[in-house]
Amino acid sequence: MAKIFGFTLTESEDFFPGAPIYPNPKDTSLFLSLGRQVDVYYPLRKRSRVNPPFVPSGEILQKKDASIEVLPDECLFEIFKRLPDRETRSLCACTSKRWLMLLSSISGNEFYSGSRNLKPKNIVTENEEDNQIENDGYLSRNLEGKKATDVRLAAIAVGTASCGGLGKLSIRGGNHGFEVTNLGLKAVAHGCPSLKAISLWNLSSIGDEGLIEIAKGCQLLEKLDLCHCPGISNKALLQLAKNCPNLTDITIESCVKIGNESLQAIGKSCLNLKSISIRDCPLIGDQGIVSLFSSTSYTLNKVKLQGLNVTDVSLAVIGHYGRAVTDLMLTGLTNVSERGFWAMGNGHGLQKLRSFTLNSCHGVTDVGLQSIGKGCPNLRKFCLRKCSFLSDNGMVSFAEAATSIENLQLEECHRITQLGLFGTILNCGAKLKALSLVNCLGIKDLSLNLPSLSSCKLLQSLSVCNCPGFGNASLTLLSKLCPQLQHVELSGLNGITDSGLLPLFMNCKAGLVKVNLSGCVNLTDKVVSSLTKLHGWTLELLNLDGCLKVTDSSLVEIAENCPLLNDLDVSKCCITDFGVATLAQANQFNLQILSVFGCSALTDQSLLAFVKLGDSLLGLNLQHCNSISTRSIELLLAQLHRCDILY
Repeated sequence: MAKIFGFTLTESEDFFPGAPIYPNPKDTSLFLSLGRQVDVYYPLRKRSRVNPPFVPSGEILQKKDASIEVLPDECLFEIFKRLPDRETRSLCACTSKRWLMLLSSISGNEFYSGSRNLKPKNIVTENEEDNQIENDGYLSRNLEGKKATDVRLAAIAVGTASCGGLGKLSIRGGNHGFEVTNLGLKAVAHGCPSLKAISLWNLSSIGDEGLIEIAKGCQLLEKLDLCHCPGISNKALLQLAKNCPNLTDITIESCVKIGNESLQAIGKSCLNLKSISIRDCPLIGDQGIVSLFSSTSYTLNKVKLQGLNVTDVSLAVIGHYGRAVTDLMLTGLTNVSERGFWAMGNGHGLQKLRSFTLNSCHGVTDVGLQSIGKGCPNLRKFCLRKCSFLSDNGMVSFAEAATSIENLQLEECHRITQLGLFGTILNCGAKLKALSLVNCLGIKDLSLNLPSLSSCKLLQSLSVCNCPGFGNASLTLLSKLCPQLQHVELSGLNGITDSGLLPLFMNCKAGLVKVNLSGCVNLTDKVVSSLTKLHGWTLELLNLDGCLKVTDSSLVEIAENCPLLNDLDVSKCCITDFGVATLAQANQFNLQILSVFGCSALTDQSLLAFVKLGDSLLGLNLQHCNSISTRSIELLLAQLHRCDILY
């Protein structure tokens, strides 16, 4: 080959395609003169293959790790500091978990501290504009269960900084083994200075350290919710009170290490506090309650105390210093006696109280209740639950004193009888708008001769549930007093029949809108027919669940007379395919919710009727309709796209 072309190769040279053959390839005399008709083919030149030196896989991994992870945190911080904005830093944080956790541990102020003194005062940099956006804090994030981890909190802290700032954060832990720790709260504290509301539930792995960082980094905090956080103590609450003076809403529940010292600090530092709820905190007693109320007497509006070791002293202080309180709820205060409620009513400080709930407080007696009625002249809503020592005399005395009552609720007050019920209604009937009785076993039908007093012209809502002694006699008396009823709930009353309900329906002049007769097993189609003819033009909700004597005849009356009805429950009633077909054929019938739970007489023949009703239906309950086949259910699911079907 060398002899033919006239060149030589040394031993160290290799021949490969594409190498120059002549010493001077640019010499034109070496090219041949070719004619126009000659085609020349040039084969593709292959690139020389360069094989890198062999490196074991372990060494490759070491070099790869070294390119990112070998840099110390100080160097990475300098890199992050030179990035133009938060969005770019957030993107870089996605590179690795270490970068994310590092960036989340750096406060936003550290990125600008070195450059703020070098610019003119009137010039606003891009970083400061971004910081102003962050302070808006309109974003909300919720972590629950397995999603509640430190890494996700770090991602939220870094990611929300460039999107308007985090304003509300809710974390609810669980028993999945990956709980939020103080490290996650530190990330939030460093990256979310705009945070205004934080809720921490069931987090046994966090302690004072994390919450102290929140107090230092999130000084705009307004709402704090702590529930089942056993690691948090007074130490953290003291820092929150000191650094977050804008706190207006505080909830503390089942935090066994939080005591009186925390409430004292909150009362002294949080001058804008408007709402506080404390439940099942064994270290909180009279000392904390006294200090809190004496310091916030002109700002605190809503108070909820439950399961605390407080005595009559606390109630006396509330009655004296609760000048701004409008909503008060006391539950399970077992150490408070009759004297405490008497002192609270005679403190004359609850002049603005409008809503009062007493639940499972054994100290509520006739004397204490009368005192409360006199000391709360503007009380509008009053709820009594499980007050076992309260009798008719106390209720009537309260009604005579509290002349502004509009909403009265009695639940499991077993010493209240029919006499006390109607005595209360007659004494506060001038303004009474809503009356509710739930599971009051002392009420039994008696033949009472009521005085000819003015009726309860404003009473619009009547609810009597699971009071077995409440029957036709009591219902007849109510029908004479309540001509303006619009909402009626009479559920679980076996003693009520058609003869008791018919007078009530006939005396309601305003037109009934919502009627719930669930569990009244002795009602028949007659009462439904009367109801629809008298009030069908206003009726919007009708619940006949468990009325076993109601048949298709009722559905025929409903279809003809109730054009505004949008919620119908005929569960466990004796209806058939004919009744459902009648509903589907009704004109101007805009039913949205229909429940036929447990109607075993319905079959696949109702399929077309359900499809027609589906033009307006949003919810359909077909559970325990055993005669409807699975195939029909599948067809309904395919055709009723916007309707939620339970089967």
